[in-house]
Amino acid sequence: MTGTVAALWRHPIKSHGRQALDAITLIAGQTMPYDRRWAVTSGASRYQGGWDECHAFMIGTRNPALAAMTATLDEESQTVHLQHPALPDISIQPDDPQSAAAFVTWVTPLTPPGRAAPQAIVTAGQRGMTDTKYPSVSIMNTASHAAVADQLGKPLEPERWRGNIWLDGLPPWAEWDWIGRDIRIGAVTLRIQERIARCAHTAASPETGLRDADTLGALRDGWTHTDFGVYAAVMTGGRIALGDELEVL
Repeated sequence: MTGTVAALWRHPIKSHGRQALDAITLIAGQTMPYDRRWAVTSGASRYQGGWDECHAFMIGTRNPALAAMTATLDEESQTVHLQHPALPDISIQPDDPQSAAAFVTWVTPLTPPGRAAPQAIVTAGQRGMTDTKYPSVSIMNTASHAAVADQLGKPLEPERWRGNIWLDGLPPWAEWDWIGRDIRIGAVTLRIQERIARCAHTAASPETGLRDADTLGALRDGWTHTDFGVYAAVMTGGRIALGDELEVL
């Protein structure tokens, strides 16, 4: 079975924007570089430091408006440029306390009434705040996405799934057969670990931040589950780029 890399994405600040890439170098045992490098706590967080599960942070499940944010990271200057249709653009350095405080002020108006407001930017360093207890990279199948859109009966943006690596040219749901197996993309070998259980973040439009698609209902009605995509661990590092071929080992 073969396919090709159709898109590469990283999310420098967890749930706060996405960045398209042409190529990236993965490192064995790590997440995609700078993916979920930072996360945002709230006044209700019980965050104690290091990696933590998603409920410790401001996420799109509780704040759908975050879905409409983009984030472009300049690695050399450690600067993240953020855009949202309801806010003026801002550039921040997340590790700088003054800059992080400016970000909190900037993003607070997006908080829904009754929800705890953002409080601080935190980091687990290279580990990244991915949603698994091990460093992971998420892999998506464009054909599976098209199947969900067909079930909904409307176009659906792939960005809703917040995946790292998108693969084209495969049958729908072929990725389910890879659990426990290795795949190779370019020079990189990844071991597919598990399905990704989905939340209400996927219901929100990446253009408007409004919930406008019952993605979870479509998954339940069509396939009796709410999973989409798979998590993988990087076994052999290397560079991958758009157009690289997939090989299932």
